[in-house]
Amino acid sequence: MIARALLLATALIAASAATALAQTRGDIIAAPALRASVVVTGDLVRIGDVIDNAGSAAQIAIYRAPDLGTTGSLPVAQVLNALRSHHVIGVDTRDLKEISVTRLARMLEGKDIEQQVARALERKNGLGEAANLSLTFDRDPGDVRLDASNSGGMQAAIVRFDPRNGRFDVTFEISNDSGTAPIKLRFTGTAIETIEAAVLARAIERNEVLKSSDVVIERRPKAEVGADAATRDRAVGMQARRQLRAGQAVRVADLAKPDLVQRDQNVTLIYDSPGLYLTVRGKALENGTEGDVVNVMNLQSKRTVSGIVTGRGQVSITVAAPRPAPAAADTTSSLGSTGQAAPVAVAKLSSSVAPKAE
Repeated sequence: MIARALLLATALIAASAATALAQTRGDIIAAPALRASVVVTGDLVRIGDVIDNAGSAAQIAIYRAPDLGTTGSLPVAQVLNALRSHHVIGVDTRDLKEISVTRLARMLEGKDIEQQVARALERKNGLGEAANLSLTFDRDPGDVRLDASNSGGMQAAIVRFDPRNGRFDVTFEISNDSGTAPIKLRFTGTAIETIEAAVLARAIERNEVLKSSDVVIERRPKAEVGADAATRDRAVGMQARRQLRAGQAVRVADLAKPDLVQRDQNVTLIYDSPGLYLTVRGKALENGTEGDVVNVMNLQSKRTVSGIVTGRGQVSITVAAPRPAPAAADTTSSLGSTGQAAPVAVAKLSSSVAPKAE
């Protein structure tokens, strides 16, 4: 009896030890299980990407990754066959039918590429600021996708610009996280410097004054407009020196202050001097803007005089004040130091006795 009891106790202890060992191994080595979605950064999909607990087989490549920045799908049955070929069995499928695979990418948008090229060309061989450059690429760069490991900035390595034909050739380098040679991106095309210019919405005749509706703002090549392109503020309200066509960019040299006096126009002649202010009718013999000296015929005396245009239809003529005659010596000596000055009579000029105007 004692021997049988000892054998039974030994069997129970051995069974308990085996169960405990099995539980410990289960905690350490978990069964491989499929993932519903996979994200990769390279061009290969590995066993460790599609299943958890892949162990030593994790780095084995089984598929090519989708294109940069895209997502594909893999049927679970196909994945299991690929795993079996590498002796990976007993995979928990988690009742999945397919696995989605996404390949990460770094996106360089076309507008950002254009800005980077413009910055590289800024003030290169006579070009102006980057904001004023208009670029035309030989091949539309569009949106460029790079491997996600290429995380460095766009560094201009080679910049060439020929001012004779406007051609540019720019190469950028982008470093990566792996420390290998940087990727290179090359762009070629033409660059033109532009400026904002006032452009005519309709044809303008000579001496016509520009209105707000006659002018629009557009960017035009600097070589076409020149350095004296007129802004909107400089154009509106100004007078055209010559005939201008619709769509033409206006230059400062094309404009002048509007004429306040025009040839053969009836104007007002203003004679102004200390103690005298007289207006008479006149006839302009030439055009003139504010501040111009023009010839005008005095319609009263029929004489031609010169004056300064001071307003619309107004010409001012300055009359020199007569110098006072020197006082006689005896008269001066007769005045006492304490005597009061004799009152001086001042005659008022009326229109009937006004001095003769010239």
